[in-house]
Amino acid sequence: MSELNELASKARSTLSQALEALQSGDDVPEKLVEAAAPIAKSMSVLHRIEKTGAATQADVDGALANVRSVLDALQEVGENHPAVDAAMETVAASLSKLFALSKAVKMAPAKAEAPKAEPAPKAEPAPKSLRKPEPKAQPAAVKSEPAPKSLRKPEPAKAEAPKAEPAPKVQPAAAKSEPAPQSIRKPEPAREDETPRSIRRAERAAAKPAEPPAPPSKEKEVVPGAEKAPLPAADARVHDVELGAHSESNFYKGLSGNEVIEHGGLFVATYKVPKVGQPVAIRVHLPGDLEFEADAIVQWTRDAGGEESNPGFGARFTRISAEGRQLVYRYVRNREPMFYDDL
Repeated sequence: MSELNELASKARSTLSQALEALQSGDDVPEKLVEAAAPIAKSMSVLHRIEKTGAATQADVDGALANVRSVLDALQEVGENHPAVDAAMETVAASLSKLFALSKAVKMAPAKAEAPKAEPAPKAEPAPKSLRKPEPKAQPAAVKSEPAPKSLRKPEPAKAEAPKAEPAPKVQPAAAKSEPAPQSIRKPEPAREDETPRSIRRAERAAAKPAEPPAPPSKEKEVVPGAEKAPLPAADARVHDVELGAHSESNFYKGLSGNEVIEHGGLFVATYKVPKVGQPVAIRVHLPGDLEFEADAIVQWTRDAGGEESNPGFGARFTRISAEGRQLVYRYVRNREPMFYDDL
């Protein structure tokens, strides 16, 4: 599945949850029911992109406009209704995926049309003056009559074949040779049981298959410098973060150092922004169906700055597993982290 198919599929799945929340009960406000129409239009566009793998900028901009109108309608309702909270959270998550889809469409190179091959020119026939003359057919040879007997040459007399000489008699077999004395005989190879025991033990050890390396531990370890940082509550909400080639969410580093885990963190693009200093639980989803969980603390927040940037928060890691460290380092080798002035 290409990147466009994958982004369209995730955005459509998130919008379907918002549509289900709006239609979940009978006491849903009328404005929320009206918001289902633009959600359905956006889902139709995303379904077509998911099936064909092709998208235009106009399609993606239209879907973004529909989802923004739904988010504005949800914020105007402002009622303490479970459908409003659930729909606002899923619509905000779908906006982040639509922003990533819009960037992917802008960066997709246009397919160059292959030039049509021109037909080869027809060869004109050579003029008559340059044509090779066709060979004339030779007349059939005249049959020669046999010469008279008086003029025929006498045939030579047949030579008699020489008589074959009798084959020589077979000489009797040579007498058997006597066995060589013991001093001249070649030494026989040593038997298997005469091999030294130390050599046999080494051969058996080499024949044993090597044991596979132990898998990396998933147990969370405290990040240096965060020993006294508070941990999220056991029932705290887990923030799911989708990372891709063009996702708004990304790792960041600051002026204090280039190490992303110890001197940086993770920017989470979301409309549900927690307060600075609040401990949070994070589940990071990476390309290739890879994921890891970590604990973090909110270091800074960002408000919506127009269409080019999403709101969200920067979280510094406090506990992460060894497997999570390896996945972070592999991701930042392929995509440059963000920069945030932390001084």
